[in-house]
Amino acid sequence: MERSAASHDKTTLPSGTSLRARQRRSKRPLSKRLLRLALYCLVAGFIALIVWCAALFMIIVRFEGQPGSVLPKGNDVGIVLGASLWSDRPSPGLLERLDYALSLYEEGVFERFLVSGGLDDNGATITEAEGMRRYLTAQGVPDADIVLEPKEHSTLENLKFSQAIMSENGWHTAVIVTHQYHGSRAANIAKALRYDPVQVSVTDSRVLHLTYNRTREVLAYTKWLADKWLLHAA
Repeated sequence: MERSAASHDKTTLPSGTSLRARQRRSKRPLSKRLLRLALYCLVAGFIALIVWCAALFMIIVRFEGQPGSVLPKGNDVGIVLGASLWSDRPSPGLLERLDYALSLYEEGVFERFLVSGGLDDNGATITEAEGMRRYLTAQGVPDADIVLEPKEHSTLENLKFSQAIMSENGWHTAVIVTHQYHGSRAANIAKALRYDPVQVSVTDSRVLHLTYNRTREVLAYTKWLADKWLLHAA
């Protein structure tokens, strides 16, 4: 009988010890478990954010134009997306867009300019569109070949308001002209607005800080994708 009791004690001791351990664990403050869960979520969110930004950055960097480097000639308009003015004159970055657009115009890729840009908040007294028109006329482009869209304050408005002008004038085909880092988002917006066909021609930059602009474009692209989702959800 004593041997049996001792044997019983040996078999129940680990079980009792395990029960006490479980009881101690169950008494851990709930706040600690919530803190650990919050930490896991934070780490997972940070990793997801890094992956998202890296994927968008690669999309931005790899964009080479749509449908590519070769565009059909005779399009109705070339939409030059605005950028800032310096003392009412195109900034160096905007000059790059204008000079590139001018080369496409001279090659016959499009028949007229549609320059799009509102009033800057940096003390400018004229709109970006007017500043671009003045530059183009100084390069010998006839006034009749330049149409202004002076209301926009974003790329979405650039293309939305320009599309309305095209519709009013019976124009159907457009080539969107901008910098390379900005091209992918511009093409995505044009597709969402149902430009048909979507044509985006881009130029590289020698004057802009491309690391800064591409990083900033990741944020702008993310905002646009959120806005697009909200538009579709509505």
